Amino acid sequence: MADIKSLKEAFRKAWSSETSSDPDNWSPKNPAWGQCAVTACALQDIIGGEIVWAQVTMPDGQKISHYFNKVGGREIDFTREQFPAGAQIPAGVPKMKEYPTTRDFVLSFPATAERYKTLAKKLASLPSRK
Repeated sequence: MADIKSLKEAFRKAWSSETSSDPDNWSPKNPAWGQCAVTACALQDIIGGEIVWAQVTMPDGQKISHYFNKVGGREIDFTREQFPAGAQIPAGVPKMKEYPTTRDFVLSFPATAERYKTLAKKLASLPSRK
């Protein structure tokens, strides 16, 4: 498996408001904000495994949809840091709806598919990823 720490750093360098699902609230201070779906897809391209979903409960009770990866029974969540202390993140489960995989469901949204393509291009252009 690829070096997870190096991969996470590469993703941090590639994240931007352009790849966030919430560009208006994205900032360099919280670069993981809104990056979960596209990050899960791009990370799956690199290390395989499956994409899983969880409904995060924020400290104020707000519910937020969250995607991350599961590889060899281990959860790998590069974007967990977007949530404040006290957020409750349950174990991930598949979220497929009428699609064969969670990935297919996530990429069925055109805006998400475009953000994923943008992130994948940014990752490919990083010196450490060539």
